[in-house]
Amino acid sequence: MATQMEIDVPNAGVMASPGTTGSVTVALHPLVIMNISEHWTRVKAQEGKPTQVLGAVIGQQKGRKIEIMNSIELLFDEVNGDVVIDMEYYNLKEGQFKQVFSEMDFLGWYSTGDGPTDSDIKIHKQFFSINESPVFLQLNPQARTSDLPISLYESVIDLLKGEATVLFVDIPYTLATEEAERIGVDHVARMSTADTGDSSTAEHLVAQHSSIKMLHNRIKVILAYIQAAQKDEVAKNHDILREAYSLCYRLPVLNSQRFGEDYYTQCNDVCLMAYLGAMTKGSNTMNQFLNKFNVLYDKGMGRRVRGLFF
Repeated sequence: MATQMEIDVPNAGVMASPGTTGSVTVALHPLVIMNISEHWTRVKAQEGKPTQVLGAVIGQQKGRKIEIMNSIELLFDEVNGDVVIDMEYYNLKEGQFKQVFSEMDFLGWYSTGDGPTDSDIKIHKQFFSINESPVFLQLNPQARTSDLPISLYESVIDLLKGEATVLFVDIPYTLATEEAERIGVDHVARMSTADTGDSSTAEHLVAQHSSIKMLHNRIKVILAYIQAAQKDEVAKNHDILREAYSLCYRLPVLNSQRFGEDYYTQCNDVCLMAYLGAMTKGSNTMNQFLNKFNVLYDKGMGRRVRGLFF
């Protein structure tokens, strides 16, 4: 496990002059914000104190427009007070992610804290080998404000004391959401406070469950009456029997050939997705095992085996 570090104190010396403006516009998806928040909360619970977390942000870039759509957690070590990103781990995660989302590329990285620092500049430089102009997204999880505690920065080269220096420039951003993200955000927002009640999604599912339960109970009543009428335990009411027959007459619609084909196609798609997830997880486990085996080989303990994603 990578060594974690405390949140740094802000340093205004890493920012470019106020007249400098960014060269890109950014659209940020709520999924990224939720991922970073969950990452920081989980590490805080594990470490027992607020701890800085790092990760990569991915998405699409078209010209000067950037759309940040997802994120990947990163491992790092602290060497002589400097943060060193585990690039081998990033390359492994990027390769796995590319197999599913081939259209997404590395756009930058994220961190938690209250303003950029000299340490962030050193971390930022490590990503120049992947992207010559990465963006830096910073979330302040301890901010006391009604606005989103998110800042986005772009790096520029400026002369500082006669030397070319990498500095940050604040860039604006807008929120871009998809339907699934809006439903998820609405659910989380409503469930986070006790006085707001359930989200619209939960209310819809509860209503569906109640309807299905009521339908099941009524069908049981009809079935019980028909069985009792067959045994002459109750008097036969032909009006009720005609209504029951009319109800049963509608059921063969669900036994049509088209319904069967669509049903089995959907079942096969769900099974294939489950199998794909199991195979991906198994391949990742096997690849980690091979990496550990190769480490032992380097120490003179056997034959080297090639990894699955190499």
